[in-house]
Amino acid sequence: RNGDGRAVLRSSVREFLCSEAMHYLGIPTSRAASLVVSDDDVWRDQFYNGNIKKERGAVVLRLAKSWFRIGSLEILAHSGELDLQRRLLDFIIQEHFPSIAMNDSNRYLEFFATVVSETADLIALWMSVGFAHGVCNTDNFSLLSITIDYGPFGFMDSYDPNFVPNTSDDERRYKIGNQANVGLFNLSKLLQALKPLLDPRQKPLASQILEGYGERYYRRFTELFKTKLGLLGENEDDNYLIAFLLKVSLLC
Repeated sequence: RNGDGRAVLRSSVREFLCSEAMHYLGIPTSRAASLVVSDDDVWRDQFYNGNIKKERGAVVLRLAKSWFRIGSLEILAHSGELDLQRRLLDFIIQEHFPSIAMNDSNRYLEFFATVVSETADLIALWMSVGFAHGVCNTDNFSLLSITIDYGPFGFMDSYDPNFVPNTSDDERRYKIGNQANVGLFNLSKLLQALKPLLDPRQKPLASQILEGYGERYYRRFTELFKTKLGLLGENEDDNYLIAFLLKVSLLC
């Protein structure tokens, strides 16, 4: 591929259809507004078997309320541009987090708490429909906790926690069973980027917020699977039943 950054028509149609499916499944996502076919020739090895063919290129126009990602803040913190980072963060909060008061000295803590909770919810939703993102790096994780990227994604045909839709992911870092852990890793990178903007009292509070990610994810995951199974109320055996059924699916 030589990193040409181009998309072909077949993958663009697939991307268009998937994001619309995710939207109607109730999963926060960017939307595909149009698909434009290009006259440029793109060379691809579709089945990765050495048989390279010429394909027609295409461009998908994708819409979202915001394209700010964890990486948008991470890169500014890494380069030491703290004034710009603070201005950008204040803009993001003012535009997209109306429940947070701009005059609140704890606004960055509240922002972080919201992103942690909503990221956990989003990944639980992905898992509930068997969606594997494929490239869960910090530059593909929205600060608004929506699904913004549809690169080498995939849906599991049958339950397999080792399912990887990205053929270039040789280390299986982004396998579907690792998505929650990768979400935690990305949020830890967000916390690292925010720390220079926090005072000494706020930093341990932010770490406590991050520690609550696992519980939030597990609770939402359980709620979604109980709904799928039609389980009502609370029963101490519910979690066992969910785990048992997933294990059975794996063995089938």
